[in-house]
Amino acid sequence: MNRHAVEDAIFPGCPIRNVLDRLCDKWSLLVIYTLNKTESQKLRFKQLQREIPDISQKMLTATLRTLEEDGYITRTVYPEIPPRVEYALTDLCRSLIPHINALLLWALEHKEKIIKNRKKARQSKEEEL
Repeated sequence: MNRHAVEDAIFPGCPIRNVLDRLCDKWSLLVIYTLNKTESQKLRFKQLQREIPDISQKMLTATLRTLEEDGYITRTVYPEIPPRVEYALTDLCRSLIPHINALLLWALEHKEKIIKNRKKARQSKEEEL
C-alpha cells in the first residue's frame, strides 16, 4: 500500500490534500503554465513535449490524463489520419491561473532568501558531521 492510499484511509475526503496532491506534483503546474502561455490556447502533444524538454513521453501522458480527469484541461481528438489531438485549459483551470501567477511572483521575490537558507542549512548539517 502506498503513502497516498494510507493517507486516504486515515483522512478520507480531505479537500486540500486531495487537490494539492494531484496539482502540485513535479509536472502538472508546468504543463498548465505552458498551456497558458501559448497564444493559440491549444497545443498538440509533441508541441507540449518540445516546450517541456525534460519531461518523458510517459510522464507527459500520465500528467495530461490526470489534469483531464480533474477537469483542468480538455483533450480534443480530431478524426483525421493520423489523428490530431489538442489540449487546452478549461475555465476551471483559467480561474486558477491568477493564483499560480501569484505563487510564481512570490517565488521570484523570495528566491534569493530561500537559496540562502538552503545553503545555511546545508552548512549546519556539514558542521554537525
